[in-house]
Amino acid sequence: MQSQIIELSIIVPMYNEAESCGAFFDAVTPILESCVESFEIICVNDGSRDDTLAKLVMHNQKDPRIKIANLSRNFGKEAAMSAGIDLASGRAVIPMDADLQDPPELLPDMIEAWKNGAQVVLAKRADRPSDSKLKRITSRWFYKVFANLAKPTIPADVGDYRLMDRVVVDALKRLPEKTRFMKGLFAWVGYNQVVVEYTRPERHAGSTSFNYWKLWNFALDGLVSFSAVPLKVWSYFGVFVSFGAIGYLLFLIIRTFVFGVDVPGYASTLSVILLFNGILLISLGVQGEYVARIFAEVKNRPVYLINELVGFEQSEQAERPKPTDIPSIDNPKLPDA
Repeated sequence: MQSQIIELSIIVPMYNEAESCGAFFDAVTPILESCVESFEIICVNDGSRDDTLAKLVMHNQKDPRIKIANLSRNFGKEAAMSAGIDLASGRAVIPMDADLQDPPELLPDMIEAWKNGAQVVLAKRADRPSDSKLKRITSRWFYKVFANLAKPTIPADVGDYRLMDRVVVDALKRLPEKTRFMKGLFAWVGYNQVVVEYTRPERHAGSTSFNYWKLWNFALDGLVSFSAVPLKVWSYFGVFVSFGAIGYLLFLIIRTFVFGVDVPGYASTLSVILLFNGILLISLGVQGEYVARIFAEVKNRPVYLINELVGFEQSEQAERPKPTDIPSIDNPKLPDA
């Protein structure tokens, strides 16, 4: 066990952040020193292709409060954040981005709200001038759609930047799903929440690895993980189409008795066939999204693999699963499944 109880853990997923990490530590460390008695900064290197890991090791040698979890490959931000949460030992935990778009100046207000009794302190973007107009619009649409289709509701304009008490972190660690939509998981656990607003600045350096295709898949993961409405809607649509077909059949029967038989149109018949075939394919696609996630869950693979830990005490590392302890094809500890 650790000789000192850590008051605050900062979780920083990093992917190709060699240009930003130095400025991040320079900005965050003095603020934390003025706010809390003890802290740790856990940097999760998510398979970076630049010299992010080397830079992190260098900073660890200067400041042992900076700790490193080097993942075996790029698992994605949600998995990297989950790794950091699993490793964090602080009485409170704050996930942050390394690009300084999560302003460190907000940390004192978040910590003060926590000390006053809040179990979760949400950092809400009151203004997003650094984001493009298209990104702001699509983000607003996502929150509206999610609020109408899924439960629980995700607070609008709230990202991963938040403070969570230890009781909240322990609750998150009990959630076993492999498809990790962290914003939804954060909202699902609930607890006493307070909101602190801020204006989102520009990135300090580098460029984001997210594009609109990745954001679309990210939003799709969130919706499918927390809502069954896309599945249910096809049942109602099927009933609607069935009643419509019965009504149209009765109309044709009555018209035939009254006006006789006319020659059916090839174009209209083909249009109806193509329309309903398209609808069937869409419904199969929606079902496929859910089946794909069931497939990922039943395989029960680890969310992430840690290649090495730097800066953690030997007693801490002994208590945590080593990479060889995680079930794999070559591992005889693989469970019968």
